Amino acid sequence: MELQLYKVHKSFGTKAIVTDVSFSLKTGEILGLFGRNGSGKSTLLKLIFGTLKADEIMLQLNKVSIAPSEVIKNKHIAYLPQHPFLPNAMRVRDVIPLFFSEEKYQDAIFYDPVIATFTARRIGELSHGQRKYFEVVLLGTLPHPFLFLDEPFSMLEPLQIQSVKEFLRKLQPTKGILITDHYYTEVLDVTTKNIIISEGVSHAITSTEDLKKFKYLRKN
Repeated sequence: MELQLYKVHKSFGTKAIVTDVSFSLKTGEILGLFGRNGSGKSTLLKLIFGTLKADEIMLQLNKVSIAPSEVIKNKHIAYLPQHPFLPNAMRVRDVIPLFFSEEKYQDAIFYDPVIATFTARRIGELSHGQRKYFEVVLLGTLPHPFLFLDEPFSMLEPLQIQSVKEFLRKLQPTKGILITDHYYTEVLDVTTKNIIISEGVSHAITSTEDLKKFKYLRKN
């Protein structure tokens, strides 16, 4: 499957956030999305996911136009927001059946070697890394062909980052994955292609030198 975005535009008042952002993402690909703070990365994900209305957007799935308002109800994209979204008072083992009715999917999460160590704990009792890993696995196991991740590596310990990357590599053959995160070396380690948003416009990049060119990284 292929998801294509053409020339999305969004302004807040007189301030334009994104003016010309385009990309394509196929299942089997992992796309890295870079940009400095305030460049519109999180805004872009919300525009595609349909939780924020774009001024202009053209979205296609396998060359057929779709509206962002169809994304959630038709289960095109699973989206991990930047901030926690699971209820603190619920236990991990009770959250899993809310997302999956079939036992085989429940078991895939229950018996994940990382998650199995804290299934009896409440969400609010988990460390930041445990919670983030659980959220990634929970959403990554959904049948949606595309997975968008907003800062999946942020503030994780090295072993937790490795666990997330290993999980994403397992998903890669069957999903198209988009990642945006300031841990740029971790993103570049798993992506198959990358873009950066600079002054509202998207550009293809291939190296850390490109990140310096667009002033995402400082030049030595």
